[in-house]
Amino acid sequence: MTADIGGRTHTIKEVAALTGLPASTLRYYESIGVIAPVARGESSGHRVYTDADMNLLIGVACLAATGMSVSEMRHYVENGKLGAAAAEQQIALLSERAEHLAEEARLMRIRRKYVNLKIDYWHAVAAGDDAGAERLAEDARSLVKQLKPAG
Repeated sequence: MTADIGGRTHTIKEVAALTGLPASTLRYYESIGVIAPVARGESSGHRVYTDADMNLLIGVACLAATGMSVSEMRHYVENGKLGAAAAEQQIALLSERAEHLAEEARLMRIRRKYVNLKIDYWHAVAAGDDAGAERLAEDARSLVKQLKPAG
């Protein structure tokens, strides 16, 4: 697709730097329909991203960072074009993602607590506090059981 684009434009290198998405990922997202085909420069044939493209890609990068699948991102972008008609679908998709992130946060809190217990354990070992070390080791073992997914 080539187009005469008015306003501010960006190269793929600039978009990659600003979104955190590698150029290869930007091309991939375009090839599989996560984003619409990007305009091409008249003389160079290189991709030319508009501010609107950039805004969309920043949003897509945020969704990707949450662990959303490519398929879900494609649905999200397509539904976004439908506005209010797709609001319930968007809410359901994002609510599911929020639940997933909450579970990841729960597991991360447990892992952090485990690491802190192990630090305390090794402090106790270094200090010759065998009883304290054993208590901390038991606490760490009990935390491992909590690392199973909730539900």
